[in-house]
Amino acid sequence: MKWGDLITLEYGKSLQEYRERKAKYRVFGTNGPIGWSDESLCSKPTVIVGRKGAYRGIHFSLEPCFVIDTAFYLKPKVDFDMRWAYYQLLTQDINGMDSGSAIPSTSRDDFYQLSVNVPPLDQQKKIAEILFDLDSKIELNNQMNKTLESIAQSLFKRWFVDFEFPGHKETRFIDGLPIGWRYGKFGEIINNFDSKRVPLSSREREERKGEYPYYGAASVVDYVDGYLFEGIYVLLGEDGTVVRDNGFPALQYVWGKFWVNNHAHVLQGKGDIPTEYILLLLQQTNVRHIVTGAVQPKINQNNMNNLPVLVPTQEILSEFNRVIKPIYENFRNNLEEVRLLTQIRDSLLPKLVEGELRVKVI
Repeated sequence: MKWGDLITLEYGKSLQEYRERKAKYRVFGTNGPIGWSDESLCSKPTVIVGRKGAYRGIHFSLEPCFVIDTAFYLKPKVDFDMRWAYYQLLTQDINGMDSGSAIPSTSRDDFYQLSVNVPPLDQQKKIAEILFDLDSKIELNNQMNKTLESIAQSLFKRWFVDFEFPGHKETRFIDGLPIGWRYGKFGEIINNFDSKRVPLSSREREERKGEYPYYGAASVVDYVDGYLFEGIYVLLGEDGTVVRDNGFPALQYVWGKFWVNNHAHVLQGKGDIPTEYILLLLQQTNVRHIVTGAVQPKINQNNMNNLPVLVPTQEILSEFNRVIKPIYENFRNNLEEVRLLTQIRDSLLPKLVEGELRVKVI
């Protein structure tokens, strides 16, 4: 069939303002959720299709929502499972359609002419159930990790900013610091492994495709057939993407076997200092003042090492490591499961929606 046989694409509407804080209804734009509103436009589950922009995404809302005027939403003409429609559209190249205007946009007429394989309704529901269950577990793990990160950051602030660490009431303070604590330099508390980094050109990466993540300044750039590092590390952006909009550094918490190019500093805690302590410290350290380079922003080793930091006693750091260790173990396990489930979903998705893999309906 054609999509035009199944649905109409309805225009979203202008919304004067929407909130960052949670309200009753999600607001969607061309690239997904952008805020919250007290009013809804769609009263039933729907698929949101980006209308304007270089990248126009496909999104799904199970709950009533509001869609702004940079996106369409699907309105059924016949009975079908909306979740199945969402997964079906994920396999089609919406961004390949362009109305030809100055701003890339989705043409409704072209969309209506897209071919779609439509299984019986019970098959649609089963396909959607399988994929939606995987996505729900992925989302649950991601939400759990946000909670774990929030707990870890709150603990760090409580212990090392507010000085409410275990035994603080019995601890003497001199010049505002607990006895035994001092101010030092960041370079004193880290091990730096930048000398082990090896950049690979795009051609070399193309010839060396593999399973190991290849990290740049702020994200995974590729996957290659070898690794330089094994263990738990913090990557701090060195040049390019080094600072977020709020002035805090571009950080990556990484583990396992991986490769790093020359655009990120590779760090661990020195001695018994937990690497997670380094991560949490950097997450709460504004580094804009040590960034150099007008054209290419850079955090060089010297500036990084000379960042002033508070150095607690080894006893407190050891106790903090005992508390924080299981939190990050759960974090890593959750993310590993997310990666596995994502691989399974991405493998099943085209096979299920195109009918290559059939499901049994009981």
